[in-house]
Amino acid sequence: MMLKFATIALALASGPALAEMHEVEMLTRGETGAMVYEPARISIAPGDTVRFVAAQPGHNAATIDGMIPEKTERFTGNINEKIEVTLREEGVYGIKCSPHFAMGMVMLIEVGEAETSPADLPDDLPPRARERFLNIIAGETDGA
Repeated sequence: MMLKFATIALALASGPALAEMHEVEMLTRGETGAMVYEPARISIAPGDTVRFVAAQPGHNAATIDGMIPEKTERFTGNINEKIEVTLREEGVYGIKCSPHFAMGMVMLIEVGEAETSPADLPDDLPPRARERFLNIIAGETDGA
């Protein structure tokens, strides 16, 4: 009986690590300014899930064209609704609030060993979104 218990315990201990849940709030006004995600940048492991919560009305979470890994499907959450996405592909994910993209409501998710640099930003970003991304990359999330 003791051997059976030890075998089960060893199998559980040597299995893959459990994926984590990360929560991001979508806010009209937060600690870092207007039209923000808090936090504005997260680093997660492949297979982790991100839960976007509409803490204040009028927001959603959607991927930005040109700012997701090649093999990844785009996603768009509904306005005022929570959305959970599991990110399996390593890379940089740019996220926007569809109605407030031009106002700079964006965030970054870095999965695995990925890191973001200004060179990763698409040329066609709205000016305020670009400015906010540059501030996020520089570690200053109160700009824009």
